[in-house]
Amino acid sequence: MQLETIKTPSLILDFQRMKRNAEQITARAKSLKVNLRPHVKTHKCAEIARFQIENNFGGIIVSTLAEAHFFAKHGFSDITYGVPIEGGKFGEAIEISKGIEHFAVLTDDAETVEELNRKAKIEDAKINVFLKIDVGYHRCGVEPQTKEAVEISRQISDSPNLNFAGILTHAGHSYHAETSEKLLAVAHDERDLMRNFANKLRGENLEVPTVSIGSTPTFSAIDNLDGITEFRAGNYIFFDAFQATLGSCSFADCALTVLTAIVHRDIARQKIVVDAGAIALSKDRGAIEFDKNCGYGRVYDLDGNDLNLRVESLSQEHGEISVSDAKIFNKLKVGSRLRILANHSCLTAAQHSHFHVLDEGKIVDRWEINRGW
Repeated sequence: MQLETIKTPSLILDFQRMKRNAEQITARAKSLKVNLRPHVKTHKCAEIARFQIENNFGGIIVSTLAEAHFFAKHGFSDITYGVPIEGGKFGEAIEISKGIEHFAVLTDDAETVEELNRKAKIEDAKINVFLKIDVGYHRCGVEPQTKEAVEISRQISDSPNLNFAGILTHAGHSYHAETSEKLLAVAHDERDLMRNFANKLRGENLEVPTVSIGSTPTFSAIDNLDGITEFRAGNYIFFDAFQATLGSCSFADCALTVLTAIVHRDIARQKIVVDAGAIALSKDRGAIEFDKNCGYGRVYDLDGNDLNLRVESLSQEHGEISVSDAKIFNKLKVGSRLRILANHSCLTAAQHSHFHVLDEGKIVDRWEINRGW
């Protein structure tokens, strides 16, 4: 199958780039002496996750319980649910934990620990629980220097129907680092705060089996991970325009594009309209802090050559692109195909039901994407 024959908009996955990304990050994890736990929310696809765990210890992290069910069904037996657990999901989480070898949840809330332990006791279950730590992102987690951080760790450890899995954080503020020096500083803080807190807990006679950190930018920057046992990253498998602008990768590493068709040409305004809108691309503005003209994606031709154009505005099913170069504009006819490198590959992939796998210029397979929560 050729790209010209695929219905648009569709996801196009460059197989060789994806495979290379997986191999390079696996090698980096081994050089840093940590277990790599890929975040499979980026793709929600069993075939891709198998490339990520190859030559690794086999664990993955998910962002929805629907993903946990999906990957458990496909033979994955070590899964962490990476969003803080709440009471409405206790029953489903316990069900999953009974069906696979190792399932873990996370929390930063003392009442949730108490309620989860009570529910697990009723269900005659024992569930693994991480304490979520805030190392500067300020989205979720307890700050490691607080009394509360030690108290909740001990509470989990002392709960008869819970296992204290360890501590876990995400340095999401790394995406706002303006320079490589600032990014490295965030990576060092993430590592040092977690390592020091783990040692503090051990000094309180608490076992800390896993010290888990992670983001794709910090993994690209960090120079050593002494004291860390597990690193989590997800976006690296595809990368995207945001990561390339940030410096986590090059544009040549980006493996995911959206195939789109031109549906309108406006000669007077030197504008084209494509059938990839917000539903196909998402409305993530990406690296707008660093590139004010990033728009909603970079525009490539069918062969993947950068046309130096951006998707400037989106509605639900329409994307608008200004084309000031007359030579390029004249080549772009209604029905012509283009490829869009989206700002955020995780959100873009989540808009679609499957990947078209591209290898050596041909579509060679079609891989399912899990949907729902």
